[in-house]
Amino acid sequence: MKKVNFILVFLLVFAQAYSQERIDSETTRTVITNGISLGSVIAAVTSWERNKSVLWAVIHGIFSWFYVIYFVLTRRADEKK
Repeated sequence: MKKVNFILVFLLVFAQAYSQERIDSETTRTVITNGISLGSVIAAVTSWERNKSVLWAVIHGIFSWFYVIYFVLTRRADEKK
């Protein structure tokens, strides 16, 4: 499952970088302003791994980096590597 999550995050980041090469600057600014951030993706993936709930993943994705920091500070022993 961790390999699938890593591949998903990699594809999202790669797709964003690749898509920006072929779009004019105004569209790129709009996508970056209104698009999904890396913090949202990390928060949603870590929330899913911990809770297995789509609702919590969406809520934590909205809180983005705040949830990522909270997750790092409150990790359980089985979540640390």
